[in-house]
Amino acid sequence: ALAMGDALAVSLLTDKGFSPDDFARSHPSGALGRRLLTFVKNIMKTGDDIPAVSTDTKLLDALLVMSQKKLGMVLITDNSTLLGIFTDGDLRRVLEAHSDIQSLTIGDVMTANCKSISADKPAVVAVQIMDEFNLNSLPVVDNDNQVVGAINTHTLMQAKII
Repeated sequence: ALAMGDALAVSLLTDKGFSPDDFARSHPSGALGRRLLTFVKNIMKTGDDIPAVSTDTKLLDALLVMSQKKLGMVLITDNSTLLGIFTDGDLRRVLEAHSDIQSLTIGDVMTANCKSISADKPAVVAVQIMDEFNLNSLPVVDNDNQVVGAINTHTLMQAKII
């Protein structure tokens, strides 16, 4: 009987054109509402919580910033313009490839042209990008590629997006 009621409800909702977005707006504190109505700007790390360094920063110093900010990455910027990213995974690859990392700068080993997201995108879009490209973190940029925030999988889990 319960299954029959659910089937009737779904059928009626479909006939009336009631979408998941409509449901989310009607139930904003439910799981679906939270997933569809939470934007990157609502959950991203900002200001001093963003791990950012310049290209000439020594790798070891950049690792300290990465460790202190606890996002598993450091962004490489020039006057807030995003130039690249360096992640925990990049560190493992650098350690495999270089016997001496003392002289390396973050600019020597960063990933340029990294994926990023806009603050006005729904948080579920960040999840999709991170899933599609196997990423654990994303820089958040404005229309001029200026860093305005950062998110990672833990940020998304805390917000109950994933």
